[in-house]
Amino acid sequence: MNAPRTFTGRHMTMILVAFFGVVIAVNLVMARAAIGTFGGTVVDNSYVASQNYNDWLAQGRAQRALGWDADLARGPDGHLLVTLTASGAAMADASAVTATARPPLGRAEVQRLRFAALGEGRYRSVQPIGAGRQEVKLTVVRGSDSALFDSEVR
Repeated sequence: MNAPRTFTGRHMTMILVAFFGVVIAVNLVMARAAIGTFGGTVVDNSYVASQNYNDWLAQGRAQRALGWDADLARGPDGHLLVTLTASGAAMADASAVTATARPPLGRAEVQRLRFAALGEGRYRSVQPIGAGRQEVKLTVVRGSDSALFDSEVR
């Protein structure tokens, strides 16, 4: 019969080197993935953004007082469909409807959208929006009033 092998310092060294090698390799892969997929910041300077906070709240209250609402959806052909209402009635007299769309993650470029009126407060983007989930910032202008709607379209 063979004598049992003894556990030596060399065995322990190999185990430690293998263990920490795996840990370091996984950390490097995860760090590279995190840096490579980071899409940027929400605001460049949080102090400056905090100075505008009360103005943003006032703009939100003014927009809410208009009574406007926007329903956004992706059409079967990939174009963005927008239905605008003012106090529950179709708003067909918007003088300008524009939007930007971009995926919520990654570094994809912002897509600028123009719209064609379909009638009865409905609008369709001239070009299709990107595939997958999109963050859409819609701007509606009617006369001297304007409103900004943030929405996510799947």
